[in-house]
Amino acid sequence: MKVAIIGTGYVGLVSGVCLASKGHDVTCVDINLEVVKKLNHGIPTIYEKDIESHLKKSIEDNKFRATNNLDEALNLTSIVIIAVSTPSSNGSIDLSYIKKVCQELGRYIAKTDRFIAVVVKSTVVPGTTDTLVREELEKNSLKKLGEFGLGMNPEFLREGNAIADFNNPDRIILGYETDKTLSLMKELYEPWNVKKITVNTRTAELIKYVNNTLLATQVSTVNEIANLASSLGGIDIMEVIKGVHLDKRWSPIIDNVRTYPEILKYHIPGCGFGGSCFPKDLEALRYQGNFLGLKMNMINAVLDVNKEQPHQVVKMLESDIGSLSKKKILMLGLAFKPETDDVRESPAIKILSDLIDKHAFVKAHDPVAIENFKNNMKTISKEVNFINNWRENVAESDIIIIATPWMEYSSLADCEIKGKIIFDAKRAFSPEYFNSAIYRSIGMRV
Repeated sequence: MKVAIIGTGYVGLVSGVCLASKGHDVTCVDINLEVVKKLNHGIPTIYEKDIESHLKKSIEDNKFRATNNLDEALNLTSIVIIAVSTPSSNGSIDLSYIKKVCQELGRYIAKTDRFIAVVVKSTVVPGTTDTLVREELEKNSLKKLGEFGLGMNPEFLREGNAIADFNNPDRIILGYETDKTLSLMKELYEPWNVKKITVNTRTAELIKYVNNTLLATQVSTVNEIANLASSLGGIDIMEVIKGVHLDKRWSPIIDNVRTYPEILKYHIPGCGFGGSCFPKDLEALRYQGNFLGLKMNMINAVLDVNKEQPHQVVKMLESDIGSLSKKKILMLGLAFKPETDDVRESPAIKILSDLIDKHAFVKAHDPVAIENFKNNMKTISKEVNFINNWRENVAESDIIIIATPWMEYSSLADCEIKGKIIFDAKRAFSPEYFNSAIYRSIGMRV
């Protein structure tokens, strides 16, 4: 099947190479000629595990190409996927890129007799596809829905695991407004033997937002309780969580064997969630609810807790040892999670800012995200000494903060850490792992 994908960012490129790996002929469109050239030479323009090998293989198999010519990409294809960015703007999402693409698609549809199904994969608030997208397509094509197709196919990709998530999904949501569009979407995803849910487009849009909202709610709920445990003292929140998880509604006993679902990972306390999805999606849903006259109390609470959570790191350190002024602090991790260079809404930003305000001497390391951090956080970056070899700086540090639990930081236990304070901000390690150091974390205070 010939597929055109507009946008070669995180969602567009991952979708493109994964669809190509299943045998589809994929053309990705980007207005940046430099991006197009790199992709056609097998050079990924985003950081994601395994994407380079998938990209090169799909090019070798003549299943993937990139272009900056939209008409060229649309020729002979019957399905086009919109995967452009929908950045946050004062809480609401910016649909200007979506609108511009729909105008261009409409003008193309106007001059062809072929049926083309337009499928939105970008994250958009409920009611966007069947209103704004449809209206722009109809206005610019001078055709009505039915003469072209309309669909919505949300993505559920985790940064760092996106290729695996796309290739091995737990479900595929097919939102559609015309039967012919549904037929084309089913053909597109025919290689995937997985449950496929067919709904209208605004239901598909809301599924994505509710999925992220419920996950984020669990994170903030556990973090708020962890803060309570820290204030009480004498409690390790992980022992509390372990006791809770033995409830069979969380960890079912099947054939006399207890199972531990992946959802339980969202109950590990930490310094808050970040990235391009959770914060933006919750803010967008809150904005839409407020616009409709709803208070959105739960989402307000989730975001409020998360906004303050990174500050717990410095608060706990100060309550433990007093002033951080002139303390030598080594910060390990800048990305919002491992296996990505994404620093958007990363808790590390607030932690570093707090440390700078307390006049600490800070050195920071991340395996891949340093340049992204410097480019996006110029003011903070001026006050931080970024280093390439973190192991060489352990011995001279008073405090080591693990803000992003990259696998390579597990070797910290082999370094000279006796008597040093290690603050595990994501509770990635057990206290016993650093038994020669003074271990601290969210939800645990001596």
